[in-house]
Amino acid sequence: MQVIKGFALAKNVLSREVVSTLSSASPALRERLNKMFGTPEPEAVVARIIGDVALRGDAAVRGYTLKIDGIKLESLAARRDEIDAAYETVSPDFLSAIKLAAERVKTFHQSERDAIWNGVAGMNGTMLIRPLERVGVYIPGGTAPLPSTVLMTVIPAKVAGVKEIVLTSPPQKNGRISPHVLVAADLAGVDRIFTAGGAQAIAAMAYGTETIPRVDKICGPGNLFVMLAKKQVFGTVAIDALQGPSEVMLIADAGANPAICAADLLAQAEHDALSQVVLITTSEKLADNVAVEIAKQLETLPRGAIAGESIKDRGIIAIVKTISQAIELANLYAPEHLCLVFDDAEKYLDKIESAGCVFIGENSGEVLGDYDAGPSHALPTGGTARFSSPLNITDFVKYMNVVAIKDKDLCRKLWGAAAVIARVEGLEGHARAADKRLT
Repeated sequence: MQVIKGFALAKNVLSREVVSTLSSASPALRERLNKMFGTPEPEAVVARIIGDVALRGDAAVRGYTLKIDGIKLESLAARRDEIDAAYETVSPDFLSAIKLAAERVKTFHQSERDAIWNGVAGMNGTMLIRPLERVGVYIPGGTAPLPSTVLMTVIPAKVAGVKEIVLTSPPQKNGRISPHVLVAADLAGVDRIFTAGGAQAIAAMAYGTETIPRVDKICGPGNLFVMLAKKQVFGTVAIDALQGPSEVMLIADAGANPAICAADLLAQAEHDALSQVVLITTSEKLADNVAVEIAKQLETLPRGAIAGESIKDRGIIAIVKTISQAIELANLYAPEHLCLVFDDAEKYLDKIESAGCVFIGENSGEVLGDYDAGPSHALPTGGTARFSSPLNITDFVKYMNVVAIKDKDLCRKLWGAAAVIARVEGLEGHARAADKRLT
């Protein structure tokens, strides 16, 4: 884990001059792609898959699932009896926990919706809000199913009033979607569920197949191929974002608990070897103690190999003089998750300019944001928090402006000005259309 002392050096290391949301393919992956597709380039492979799915529909989705994953799909659409059976498979504890999480996510986004709707209503009919017709949600699930992501993506869309939500998720080795994903999807209100993963699933939702309907927008995280597919179909459909590896930044002082700080950092590091974890502290003693705790906790962490690689290659501890310096570094870095673990952290909220989600105090750890705090955990990564926002209900609606001017004196004033501007732009047809109102 890299240890940096001093604000100037930390500023240099934590500056993200180039925003990157997609990771490059490893040599091993490129070799596998070359053997399977005759090219080592992921972009070319994804383009081929998308084109093929657009042309051949279901047959292409099935074919690539067999070719890439070695799984022969019996059916793309999940049946109601499969969903009902999933409830019998999951534990009562999981069912209780996912229901609690679903309720909190729903409550948060209902409050968000009401605030936005009320604001637009105050514009007296000059702007309209309409929900999207159909949204597609992609949920990873081959080796690590993510039922929490179902809630975080589907429920905001549902609250926004989206008329139909379809979900795709890759099959497990038994050829079926994870029962935990099925249960979460059913509780969240998904209308139709399909067994499809990777770039072929994204292509199916973008262009439609005999079974999977075309959507207006695709949301959800995924691997390199999913992200490249979302990037390539953008324009045919809307997408939420191109999420990269997870990241967390903790700002802590001498009063922070080093064991909790270490646990929070490892919670993000275990996502992916490419995850980045950063601790900024005003206490050199805390920095030392957190490093010791990380090493200790890694020994018993089931995903310790992944977390250890993340910590070793991408972990940073920066020691600065003041909390104000730490906040400045946070704004520069624009983290996905920003945890403030020091007294009176609320007083610094006005100074925070860029972060996906801010967690205040040890009781508001980032893991709650992943599961049941309430706001969606679909957050901007890779420094994109400088200009983008967490997934929210505005991602699932469209706004329409309305012009209805009835005051005759105002009309003449506006039409006259419009004619002048039109002639400056060389658009005589526009100007004459304006003149007709002035005669």
